[in-house]
Amino acid sequence: MTAVTLTSVLAQALPLGAGEPVIAVDVGGTDTKAALFDTSGRMLGLSRTPTPLDGERTAFSVIARVQELTLQFAADFPAVRPRAVGLLAPGLVDDDAGIGVLSTNLHWSNVPFKQLTEDLIHLPTTFSHDVRAAGEAEFRLGAARPYRNVVVLVIGTGIAGSLFINGRAHTGGGYAGEIGHSIVHPSGPLCGCGSRGCLETVASAGAIVRRYEEVTGIRLSGAREALALARTGDPAAALIWSEALDALALSIAQLAAILAPEAIVIGGGLAQAGDQLFVPLRERVSALLSFHRRPVIVPASIGENAGLLGGALRARDLVS
Repeated sequence: MTAVTLTSVLAQALPLGAGEPVIAVDVGGTDTKAALFDTSGRMLGLSRTPTPLDGERTAFSVIARVQELTLQFAADFPAVRPRAVGLLAPGLVDDDAGIGVLSTNLHWSNVPFKQLTEDLIHLPTTFSHDVRAAGEAEFRLGAARPYRNVVVLVIGTGIAGSLFINGRAHTGGGYAGEIGHSIVHPSGPLCGCGSRGCLETVASAGAIVRRYEEVTGIRLSGAREALALARTGDPAAALIWSEALDALALSIAQLAAILAPEAIVIGGGLAQAGDQLFVPLRERVSALLSFHRRPVIVPASIGENAGLLGGALRARDLVS
């Protein structure tokens, strides 16, 4: 079995609350996070391990990793017996069917993750999109909780969203919420999805870093460095940041016109910019709207483990 390093009990206060003990596993393009949640909602044995990339067999290696983690949790916390697993992954995910429809980065298509995982570990399993799970945590436990019509937008290397309409998640068979692939400039940069001018090519953290390097030839460590340069008056950084804000505002205005959300909750790495993001973004969105419902634009509140909490919530829903 692949060695998996787990931390000791994390006693940090989390909003999950009491319920059935479950495991949550959040598979990313680089790392896989996992934790065991006990009956009080404490997160135990939080781990971050490399995602087992194995070409066309990556999906099956991921499922084997879930089994390894389950066995490791049983060894480290024998008093906590999980009742279900919440497995999360990026790409195009049909939550209802439990199928990984497509992940070009992780080389799988139409993989029945839910069924295959249940067959291997003999625990009820829910399989969900990572951002939709993070959005559900914000909707049920965090900043989106006061609202019935809300979009939770996660801006990091890419951009994706979680939609809630009249208090219910809207997934569209896995196709809903791909806000990063809404078109903001038809003749804009080529996106990894094959289209041009996607929001993700202008306003994601990854795009900001890439565009700065294209303009200046200077490689940055991350979007945080680009925003620091923009604050100090670097002309290239300031222009790229302004264009990112314009693109985000346009997409939010489109969401306001189509869905009329009460709120837009923004999480992910770029949300850590604080007022540098939220103040000008609110101003830009307000300037684009006329008769529309004007959504409040607020930061997410749960933090980097929102996906794990969302996975745990979904796993509990299976058995509660």
